[in-house]
Amino acid sequence: MCAVRACAAADRAGRDVVTIRIEHTLRLGIVAALVLLIEALCRTGVIPASVMIPPSAMGVHAIEILREGRFRHDLATSFTSIAAASIGAVGFGFSAGLAIHAMPGVRRALEPLIASYYAVPTFAFYPVFIVLFGVGSLPIIAIATLLAIVSMITATMTGLDRIPRAFSKTAQVMRLNRWQTLWHVKLPAALPHLFSGVRLAVSHAFIGVIASEFILSGSGVGYAISYAYNNFENADMYALMLLVLVTVTLVNSVLNHVDARFQARSRR
Repeated sequence: MCAVRACAAADRAGRDVVTIRIEHTLRLGIVAALVLLIEALCRTGVIPASVMIPPSAMGVHAIEILREGRFRHDLATSFTSIAAASIGAVGFGFSAGLAIHAMPGVRRALEPLIASYYAVPTFAFYPVFIVLFGVGSLPIIAIATLLAIVSMITATMTGLDRIPRAFSKTAQVMRLNRWQTLWHVKLPAALPHLFSGVRLAVSHAFIGVIASEFILSGSGVGYAISYAYNNFENADMYALMLLVLVTVTLVNSVLNHVDARFQARSRR
């Protein structure tokens, strides 16, 4: 019986690997087809050069920008802010999720507010953050953290909610105290959901920082793109947009890969 179950599990794992490879190939094919279509439309003049340059020209100019280092400060400013906002959102969101989950009464009071949180325009708090943190990157980091933190709070509570009751009973049998149960039982069991929250928090941090820099900053990639747009510097604008797109895609690909491994492990 054990051998049959092992064979069935191995067969399911093999099918999952094949399915993932097919989906990955299909995804790459769709992206490549869209890029080739845009390239053809730009090269034939259907899309004027004043509107968009070909993707190949974007790539060449992006490489030149990186080699020359013209936007090195803007790139460093943006990615530092994104990293700080991601760390802040994950840390504070995880702590808040644990605290809210431990207090059912508080959770019932806060859940309607959490559910409607994204209807709140976080950019409206920028003047307050200017007063608190001054002009610079800190207000933008604060806005991005506020935008990303709810994803981590929600993922933490969901992960703790979905821990099987058998795990808690096992902890009681082993006479683990509250903190030992949390550290050795609950957090490992909730890890797949927690990492999903990390992935979403990082994505929202990217959005929050780049979007804030468009309208609220004098430096950063968002500001550089806005400046290039206002001065009709299409090559710089599209090259910077491509750099952001490639960076976001690479980061999300890594996080999605790790998240998929956690999800697969949780289904075993």
